[in-house]
Amino acid sequence: MRTQPPVRPEPAPRTRTLASAPPLLPLLTRGTLLAPFKRPRPDAPAPATRLLLPGVRIDLAHLAAYERVCGFPTGADALPVTYPHVLAFPLAMRIMAGRAFPLPLPGLVHTSIEITRHQECAATADYELAVRVEKLAPHRRGTAATVLTEARVDGGLVWESRSTYLARHRTRNADRDHGSAGEAPGTQGVPAPSAGRSEPLPALAEWRLAPDVGRRYAAVSGDRNPIHLHPVAARLFGFPAAIAHGMWTVARSLARYGPRQAVAVRAEFRAPVPLPGTVTYGARGPFFELRSGDRVHLTGEVRPQPARGE
Repeated sequence: MRTQPPVRPEPAPRTRTLASAPPLLPLLTRGTLLAPFKRPRPDAPAPATRLLLPGVRIDLAHLAAYERVCGFPTGADALPVTYPHVLAFPLAMRIMAGRAFPLPLPGLVHTSIEITRHQECAATADYELAVRVEKLAPHRRGTAATVLTEARVDGGLVWESRSTYLARHRTRNADRDHGSAGEAPGTQGVPAPSAGRSEPLPALAEWRLAPDVGRRYAAVSGDRNPIHLHPVAARLFGFPAAIAHGMWTVARSLARYGPRQAVAVRAEFRAPVPLPGTVTYGARGPFFELRSGDRVHLTGEVRPQPARGE
């Protein structure tokens, strides 16, 4: 009888404080250059670094531009539930593009995100952002890394997320694997089945997506992966057309769903959204999804979250 390899205990993180958010383009370049030297395996240690960025002030013009691109109402003194992910994404990329991160950045697949907003996040507050790799774990399709992001105001945790990124490689279960695929950091991955859901959720909206959705979201998120920007560039990476950012699909869906104040969100990326294209937004109760015909692009759930201190 074969036994699973023991899970390696993760070392206590060492905090490194940054003076400013790192630029994304050099990080993407570095991660690409280091990729050939990395060999993903489920027992690899997670990086022991926790990146901390204090004193983050919201650029209100940038916030308004993000809200317009994603469909959130503008002008409120509250951050959209997905906005702290954009603020902290350069910190996550700095860790994943580094030598200590054992998974190659190109081809890394963002399979899901969980967001907990403990209380309303004011647009005028000063934030402290922290990012670290919480764990690495075996996955039926390779090795998965969970990246923890936290936002604090005056020392209190107001927002946190856990993103799961998958490095696909051969495993013992590879021949039996028929699971879903998601999005590379800031991108979407290969098409996947609809996980067996037989009936779509009630359709509440149909969105016709223009060819420049990827370029407009790249301008506000900083994620300029070429597969989102132009169909010619997308074809170089195996996509027949440019595709929408996965985090844009989550943000656009949550803008339509309209969560307020303390909420817990989970979303799973299942198939890319080609640009231009048409998608149907459906929702019932806590559940939402994006579909085009029988293909499910995104599934999600929104639950109320007791505010801290209640």
